Amino acid sequence: MKLPESFKKRMKVMLGDEYDDFIRSYDEAPVFTGIRVNTMKQAADKHIFDKFGSLPPVPWCESGFYADKSQISGNHQYHIGGLFYFQEPSAMAAAAALPVNEGDFILDLCAAPGGKSTQAGAKLNNTGLLVSNEIIKKRADILSENIERFGFKNTVVTNETPQRLCEKYPEFFDKIIVDAPCSGEGMFRKEPQAVTEWSEEHVMSCAARQRNILDCAVKMLKKGGMLLYSTCTFSIEENEKNAEYIIKNLGLAQVPIHLNGVCGGINMPYAARLFPHKQNGEGHFVALFRKNFGGENDFPLKTKPQKNTEAEKLYREFEKNAMNIKLDGAFYLFGSKLYFMPFAFDFDKIKVARPGLLLGECKKNRFEPSHALALALEKNDFKNTVEPSDDELKAFLHGNVIPCDKNGYTAVLADGFPIGWGKASCGVLKNHFPKHLRLA
Repeated sequence: MKLPESFKKRMKVMLGDEYDDFIRSYDEAPVFTGIRVNTMKQAADKHIFDKFGSLPPVPWCESGFYADKSQISGNHQYHIGGLFYFQEPSAMAAAAALPVNEGDFILDLCAAPGGKSTQAGAKLNNTGLLVSNEIIKKRADILSENIERFGFKNTVVTNETPQRLCEKYPEFFDKIIVDAPCSGEGMFRKEPQAVTEWSEEHVMSCAARQRNILDCAVKMLKKGGMLLYSTCTFSIEENEKNAEYIIKNLGLAQVPIHLNGVCGGINMPYAARLFPHKQNGEGHFVALFRKNFGGENDFPLKTKPQKNTEAEKLYREFEKNAMNIKLDGAFYLFGSKLYFMPFAFDFDKIKVARPGLLLGECKKNRFEPSHALALALEKNDFKNTVEPSDDELKAFLHGNVIPCDKNGYTAVLADGFPIGWGKASCGVLKNHFPKHLRLA
């Protein structure tokens, strides 16, 4: 790989005797693929191992494993059903370093495509609140799809600037993740475009933008809350110098990171670094901080409740006929689409890409359940289920009808895990698997 000369000079100063090994890694070290198991899906790891064999663990992430993408495809029913997420192994270190307690309110401020959000959200286990934000609309839509696949009920996906969010939610979150947009040096091997875009001026511009984002993040953090800062770059300006900025200018205290198999920061042992010549992954930097000042915002979470809307009545009728559980919480109607959150949450005047769990859509006095609802439930939550044969499952994922002796809305299962809806009648299941997800 042809690397910028200025970048190589900077890395030689940083790495010293390790520099030659680092440069060789660009041509000689393999590019590793990782999957992270969805710990909210019961025994997902066992099913994955039964299907694909034992996978080598990622040392710094308990739910992470190295995988061969030629054997584990994004078209596999386990990926479609949200049992695992493809993630670059070194990127798993960030959310792995963040202590998450059930019930926490967490903000992932620069969240797309969703690796760190799905990792933190799985730790929450549908308790508390996860707000996943992405400023670019197209990327926010991709983020929403990944959140949906993991089956989260407690997650709002926003499409806002950090400045607008900190005006709305001052001193509100227990934990905040800032996986900041960066110069991408750590991903040169996987994203050659980042090489062509690199310059020392670009590094400095990224570092300044990261500080602006951090200024907003700290304002949204409760007293005692924790901020996780990470990048996928090597530059000291974007990493250790910004960590020093957090300490000296924003007043947070650094917290030691305890992860297996990673390096300390450059003259900052409490931080963590990953290099392609030292770890089986790409480049990453992680640092953790605690806010020991300020307070907690006690403004009410609740928006004005939507009173017993016709949409909710239609949903309750569907729920009674098709499900063994009753969802208790707040309902939000956007157009004809009905969303659910475990509690009312104030996102008034905020750009929202996904205001909670999409339950479904009201169509001509009937309720049609969403794909997201199927993925958010478990086998026993459905009144009707069907577990097709391998050939029938393949046909279903291609959008075809399959045999079924049930009647009405039925969850289609793969090894006991829901992967979508169908509507059964007269011995066949009409396919409700989303057209944009169907296999070619």
